[in-house]
Amino acid sequence: MKKHFIRLCLLALVIVLAVGTADAQTSRKGKKRAPAKKGQTTKNQGGNNAAVAPVKDTTKPVAVIPDADIKLDTPRKSLRNDAIIERNLVKDRTPLAYENIREDDAVYRQRVWREIDVHEKMNLPFMYKAKEDNGDQRLIYILLNNIKSGNITAFDANVDDRFTTPMTFSQIAKGLVGNPYIIQIPDLDKDPDGSKGLTRDSLISPDFDPDAVERYQIKEEWVFDKESSRLHVRILGIAPEKTIRNPDGSFRAVTPIFWVYYPECRALLAKYEAYNGKNYGARMSWEELFESRMFASRIIKSTVDNPGDQFISGYIKDPILQLLEGDNIKEKIFNYEQDLWSY
Repeated sequence: MKKHFIRLCLLALVIVLAVGTADAQTSRKGKKRAPAKKGQTTKNQGGNNAAVAPVKDTTKPVAVIPDADIKLDTPRKSLRNDAIIERNLVKDRTPLAYENIREDDAVYRQRVWREIDVHEKMNLPFMYKAKEDNGDQRLIYILLNNIKSGNITAFDANVDDRFTTPMTFSQIAKGLVGNPYIIQIPDLDKDPDGSKGLTRDSLISPDFDPDAVERYQIKEEWVFDKESSRLHVRILGIAPEKTIRNPDGSFRAVTPIFWVYYPECRALLAKYEAYNGKNYGARMSWEELFESRMFASRIIKSTVDNPGDQFISGYIKDPILQLLEGDNIKEKIFNYEQDLWSY
């Protein structure tokens, strides 16, 4: 009987200990740890009390590179009359409206692409570098100034030549001069003698070189109007071309930068005078220069017998033969009109 009583007491003691242990584990799981307050120390894994120091950002701030841009001089007008006569005709010039050609009367149409080299003697107006009330007199500056001010819409020449994709001035600047870039230069403010080797960022914005625009591409259409029995030529677009050179400075290629729609530019080009080396007082406007065909050019592409829509340089490699092929295309268009007449 005594042994049985001792066994019951031991069993009750074991049960009590088991229940106490379970309650302690439950209370630990249910208890949440309070967040540490600012300035309060916490125990690390080693058991030492230490304050949490703020993390310092040692990385260098990222420099912001602006979009490509071309620095164009603001035209400065003369405060006095810079001539012995009152010159008001330029302000009042308006181009004559084109004669309407009905679609049914256009019995013959051909498209021709020409290239103007500014170094040829007849194309000296394209290189006239004087600055007047309208600014620089070169055609590239006239176009860029009016594109930047929103008077002319430029179209991407890398897409096509049908005026489908407008370009922003920043995109034009990127094609002409490229994007700005950052180089490292010695920091003379913090390290005057250069002993510490400290450097700082310097933003380089390439300058625009107008002499790199040595050629212009002209897109035009020849139409024979049977009502007036005349062969008309109308310019559709003008594209400045940038010269690309090899690392040694030798010529590599030319590429059009952008297209402008010439019929929209006629009224604007009539306000700018072109250089006349023979008589400074008998200058014509740029619109009159193009309409009067007062420029020298060569044909680089046409729709005459060209089912592959190729440039002449695509199927003729010799430069001399390319010039002869351009003259041959011009003669074919001229002969069509002459063959309509009988003598």
